[in-house]
Amino acid sequence: MKINCNIFLSALMLLALSGGCTRQVELPVIPQPASVDYRCGKFVVSPSTNIYTNVSKESRIAFADYLEGTSLGLLPFVDNAAESGLILLNLVPVGFDSDEAYKLTIDRHKVEICARHDAGLFYGLQTVLQLLDNGDGKTLAAMTVEDSPRFPYRGLHLDVSRHFFDKEFVKKQLDAMAYFKLNRFHWHLVDGAGWRIEIKKYPRLTSFAAWRPFDDLQEWWVGGRTFCDQDDPRAVGGYYTQEDIREVVAYAAERHITVVPEIEMPGHSEEVLATYPELSCSGIPYADADYCVGTEKTFEFLENVLLEVMDMFPSEYIHIGGDEAAKNSWRKCPRCQKRMADENLADVNELQSYMIHRIERFLNEHGRKLIGWDEIIEGGLSPTATVMSWRGEEGGIQAVKAGNRTIMTPGKFCYLDAYQDAPNTQPMAIGGYLTLEKVYSYEPVPDSLTVDEAALIMGVQGNVWTEFIPTEEHAEYMIYPRILALAEIGWSPAGRKNWEGFHTRALLAVEHLRDNGYHPFPLDKEVGDKPESFRPEEHVARGCKVTYNGCTYGKHYTAGGDMALTDGVRGGWMYNDDRWQGFIDCDLDVTLDLGAVKPVREITAEFMQLKGPYVWLPKQVLISVSKDGENYEEIAVVDNDISPEIETLQFKYFGWAGETEARYVRYRALSNGIAGGWLFTDEIVVR
Repeated sequence: MKINCNIFLSALMLLALSGGCTRQVELPVIPQPASVDYRCGKFVVSPSTNIYTNVSKESRIAFADYLEGTSLGLLPFVDNAAESGLILLNLVPVGFDSDEAYKLTIDRHKVEICARHDAGLFYGLQTVLQLLDNGDGKTLAAMTVEDSPRFPYRGLHLDVSRHFFDKEFVKKQLDAMAYFKLNRFHWHLVDGAGWRIEIKKYPRLTSFAAWRPFDDLQEWWVGGRTFCDQDDPRAVGGYYTQEDIREVVAYAAERHITVVPEIEMPGHSEEVLATYPELSCSGIPYADADYCVGTEKTFEFLENVLLEVMDMFPSEYIHIGGDEAAKNSWRKCPRCQKRMADENLADVNELQSYMIHRIERFLNEHGRKLIGWDEIIEGGLSPTATVMSWRGEEGGIQAVKAGNRTIMTPGKFCYLDAYQDAPNTQPMAIGGYLTLEKVYSYEPVPDSLTVDEAALIMGVQGNVWTEFIPTEEHAEYMIYPRILALAEIGWSPAGRKNWEGFHTRALLAVEHLRDNGYHPFPLDKEVGDKPESFRPEEHVARGCKVTYNGCTYGKHYTAGGDMALTDGVRGGWMYNDDRWQGFIDCDLDVTLDLGAVKPVREITAEFMQLKGPYVWLPKQVLISVSKDGENYEEIAVVDNDISPEIETLQFKYFGWAGETEARYVRYRALSNGIAGGWLFTDEIVVR
């Protein structure tokens, strides 16, 4: 891979340095521009090259400050445009379809970037910088680039509740985001594991709810999930002062990135309710996870918090979470039940909708808009709310069909906390298997949408949840290069996608990131998917009918349906690859019909275990055979010998080998009985 990358780069540089006409190749740039017209010649950046711009004085200073430390950092800005030897940044009033669009023209006399807004000039500069950084640092082949983003929202989400990362780390990620034309930073500032933003009206949120008496998050999780005072010698955590927040927001704005804060409600609020238990249904610390919607104290608290948040963040949108609220306490709470009766609400889903609508009205009154995870649809959705679809695409599709704007961020393609390579080669992750190629394969606009509905999809976002990401180095390892795939999906026209070309450019980007102090995944050393997944499994039962004797498979893990366990398709490293069939809270009990009595020497199936997402090996497997479908002989009882307490990904075959004859094979895998647990298998192999 490294050799191919260097060949690509060398060929491109020979074309650029030759001074002749370039042939049409992909630019070594992420994301790929919408249109490139290759010309003859080249421009060489030299010590005598100057920069001229017609932007405002303030913008000129901002551009000069930004370019310090880049390939153009030593070039002076001049007051007059010369005939040649210039890099020009020109604002023009017409000819562009968005503020982020730009036109880049390179010939032997000059480099000119035109746009209608500073943002377009900024993104044109990113293209020039990447061309220089991925070349010899001074030579630019002649070309004309006309470019604009496919989507207006191109985001990165970072959870700083589970593990806190300081402002300098955040600013470092903003630098990389700008370089790859990402423009939204979704800052997940609060969650049940810790509150990370100073609210002056409620100082205990940062003197208590931001600190845990455990070094390790998993130990905290099983050790009572308590908090402690900041001055406790055991305290681990942190928070951002309001001055820190304003500094980060300003830093992002200089890079044309909008910071979208998230203040979680009504669920994932254990840290608040441990600190201010009067906001819970029980009134007892550490007893509830959801705010009590029946008390006005909750709304007084949230509105006061949001007032301070809006004062720090100028973003149009405020994210209010809304996901995974259990709502159990509401069902028993007299105040919540009274609220439901007073407001004629049918159930707790409508009670959550009442809360979301009320918070949205408050935000609207202050000139802001609400965005939330797709659970905010439940119980009724306001026509002005924007939905972030994470539980697949269904929520996003439902939202746009109702006329709401949507940002697509389905876990299957956009959750960057999943394993990105063979799990036994990677640091601990929460689960999943999401390679760079799979991220790049994502198409955010489903075919089922009309043109008008598709226009309501605002963009894409990569999410980083940090339950298993304790360090800055680990966070960068998980972010890069996968976020670059989403950067290209969000910017480049769908028809410009080319996996082989992107992979080569991603290798260059990984080198650049590493050279600039980041810690990306070493893409050139990628192991790849499980070997069995690359070839069909040939066996006696392939294509045979499968009868499900007990419960059937889960609707999200069908692996193709009733024939999945005999289709010859083996699964990869993780259960979410559409090749593993999943069964929740029940046994797997199936019968295979071989079509005729046949000699049988082996019957086996592979299962996986991953503790985090409650994927377990079976407690026991029972295998029986029959010639007539009525009289069965049990030929094997196989017990599991792998503990469910093991944290790492495990695989195990459960099977039998011997000599028999059978037409029917009954295979039963017994659940270990842990509530909410899954069984996953990919193929029942009969030889």
